[in-house]
Amino acid sequence: MISENLREVRQEIQKSCALVARPETSVTLIGVSKNATVEETRTLVNAGVTHLGENRADKFLLKKQALADIPEITWHFIGNLQRRKVKSIVDEIDYLHSLESLSVAEEIQKRAQKELKCFVEVNVSGESSKQGLSVVEVVPFVTALSGYDKIKVVGLMTMAPMASSVKEQHQIFCQLENLRAEIQKLALPQAPCNELSMGMSNDYPVAIEEGATFIRVGTALFKE
Repeated sequence: MISENLREVRQEIQKSCALVARPETSVTLIGVSKNATVEETRTLVNAGVTHLGENRADKFLLKKQALADIPEITWHFIGNLQRRKVKSIVDEIDYLHSLESLSVAEEIQKRAQKELKCFVEVNVSGESSKQGLSVVEVVPFVTALSGYDKIKVVGLMTMAPMASSVKEQHQIFCQLENLRAEIQKLALPQAPCNELSMGMSNDYPVAIEEGATFIRVGTALFKE
């Protein structure tokens, strides 16, 4: 079933890329394995998805240990990272998709043994239930990271509201791309900001059309 689901997702990626004349290779599929068993996750990796996303520090560490025999996995932490949890995972993950506070940045700087690729989380829609910086806070925040040599801001991340229309999704994702381009023009050494992490199971085709380079898909891959 997972292989069949993956084939459907890849077909959608191909279709969305073709609509805007992008190569498929410009989109990295992250399999959001947070609700999947170790066996299901292993099946997905064996089917060719080597980028995995987890959102709970404790569960992530257990899953990484259980899959330690597959060294080619790239680990993405996509959940809210509490400052007290930084120490336990900072050197275990490859990407953090939820950087939004200087207190967490300071903890990463203090604890990390290597540079961590980070996405700054942006609450483009302004939903009160969502984490992330407001659009106007992003440039000052990224600029303030100039002295943090353990943090590399590779891009921006956002989520569209679950009940949003396709038109609203286009607007939200387009706004994030414009913000990414604005930061990229600043040519900050700590923030190349080449990437966009946006799009989930319900809206990743739209996100790809608006420039997503990383999409975070779980339900569409692991559905029965």
